[in-house]
Amino acid sequence: MKEAWLESVYSDGSADFVSNPSPALFETVTVWLRLYADAPVRHVFLRTVPNGAERLIEAERRRVERGLAWYAAELPITENRMQYHFYLVCDTVVYFYTQKEITTYIPDHSYDFVLLADYVQPEWVKHAVFYQIFPDRFCNGNPENDVRTGEYRIDGHGPIRMDWDAEPLPYSEGRCMDFYGGDLEGVRQKIPYLRELGVTAVYLNPIFRAPTVHKYDCIDYFHVDPHFGGDEALAALSEALHANGMKLILDISINHTGTAHRWFNRDGLFFPKEEGAYHNPDSEKRGFYFFRGDANEYTGWFGLAELPVLNYSSQKLRDLVYRGRDAVLRKWLRAPWSIDGWRFDVADVFGRNNEQQLARELWPEIRRCIREENPQAYILAEDWGDCAQYLQGDCWDSPMNYYGCARVLRQFAGECDLFMVRNAVLRQVPYKMTAEDAKARILEHLAKLPFALWQNQFNLLDSHDVSRLHNNPAVHPEEYRGAVMLQFALIGAPSVYYGDELGIDGTLDSNEGCRWPMPWGREPSQTERFHLYRTLARLRAEHSALREGGMKFLWAENEILAIARFRRDEAFVAVMSVNAQPVEIAIPFAAIGAAGPEGSRDLFGRALCFRGGRLRVEAHQAYFFRCQML
Repeated sequence: MKEAWLESVYSDGSADFVSNPSPALFETVTVWLRLYADAPVRHVFLRTVPNGAERLIEAERRRVERGLAWYAAELPITENRMQYHFYLVCDTVVYFYTQKEITTYIPDHSYDFVLLADYVQPEWVKHAVFYQIFPDRFCNGNPENDVRTGEYRIDGHGPIRMDWDAEPLPYSEGRCMDFYGGDLEGVRQKIPYLRELGVTAVYLNPIFRAPTVHKYDCIDYFHVDPHFGGDEALAALSEALHANGMKLILDISINHTGTAHRWFNRDGLFFPKEEGAYHNPDSEKRGFYFFRGDANEYTGWFGLAELPVLNYSSQKLRDLVYRGRDAVLRKWLRAPWSIDGWRFDVADVFGRNNEQQLARELWPEIRRCIREENPQAYILAEDWGDCAQYLQGDCWDSPMNYYGCARVLRQFAGECDLFMVRNAVLRQVPYKMTAEDAKARILEHLAKLPFALWQNQFNLLDSHDVSRLHNNPAVHPEEYRGAVMLQFALIGAPSVYYGDELGIDGTLDSNEGCRWPMPWGREPSQTERFHLYRTLARLRAEHSALREGGMKFLWAENEILAIARFRRDEAFVAVMSVNAQPVEIAIPFAAIGAAGPEGSRDLFGRALCFRGGRLRVEAHQAYFFRCQML
């Protein structure tokens, strides 16, 4: 039987538990661990492996506060990556504590605590509330630059100008060329709205010149699409966002271009055929793609001929994309655009092409070049699965956190997993995720990463690539609220997909279903969901526990999850139930130095029934409350 005191064992890489979370090489830091003051622990050791040799450093019990004893050990940072875990010595057993779990057997090093020497964290990210915008569908600020119906044709199809209140066309009709006229001027005009919501960082889907509405088929990385307002509109937007205390990151696919890109130029639609690789076998740009011999056969991303894959064995291509003084990734980080980071499309497959596996070479190069321009630039990558190999401080700062957030919370709320639903066999299995499963999946993602990377996590529920969770009739509205609360409670930075805060309409059957135009006719002050997001964003802004504090699962049973975020002097708890019946649970508040909820209602006015150490959780209910500290 598990010892009750083990629920109180906690350490992490934050400022409350490491004297300097971003140490320099050869610095000595103090590492802290805390547990119940009356726990039957005789000794605490910090176990590390400097220069390959195991070393046990005994921790000293230095203070007791709020019923918790704090143990400290001095750790010399002798390597760029210092790993450690703890030994908790009792009379008859030794417990071993890693970022993932406590065991009675010696663990491997996969889930060790990790400190990175001389790592430069994008400090602003852990304080951010992101807002993702699909530009064409957000706001039309300048109708003069709208796409005209039939303005051009590509692959036999032309653009279609849509009325703002019309539903997006299915792909078979619109071919991702149904335009609503949203632009960068529209985003700039809505900055007061974003401020009211509590947004501090904007993530824009691609804005560079391209024929489709999604613009992942880029034809020129060096210019903003004129239908979005051109380069000048981006400069104006960036200046306005920064003046309002907001950051800006842009989306780009450097894995592939469109066939109309000037480097490829298959059909001569936008550039003379003398330019580009397709009609010029001797062109230097021929080496930018995977052509086979002299034939015009080439590799397309995901087998799509309209998206030819870039070949980074070409040193010239590397110079143009990121290494050169005026490379794409460098240009937009500089004034007058001064963006604050990049989101990389399909980063999971980038540089990985059968016999040519360059990803582990390319990503550190790209990171180095980006950070030369802006040491605080955020490097966000699209990967839907376990990508811990890229999250060790030398490649990405975060993935789009589907794996440790969206896929977990959406499934816990009642959906099939976002990957499994694509398979006709797997999606028929009526398995309902348990709270224990949800906790395990989140921790398995985080526990492989240095804590500094935990704080970088881009935590999302919805995006331009998945149906909106609130549009799924299988998801209970209260459980949707709970998923949002847990999203904001997870360590890292939450991201709101445009319109979720207004209950934007959509369908579940395609990408078009999650890219509807923003419903500006809905009054935000009358929308309960807007209040939900705004309140959570403001709480993050006002309380460091929700930005920089520790995170602990206090409950994961009976279809109920409870996550605590805390510092030494304050704590918050988010609770989500997917149980069809009310349940009373004994949350161990003392494990975070708290006595229970503060007051009789949560921060959204929901009644809290807490008696005799037990919290009554109503069916399908969610709560977010501050704790009364001991």
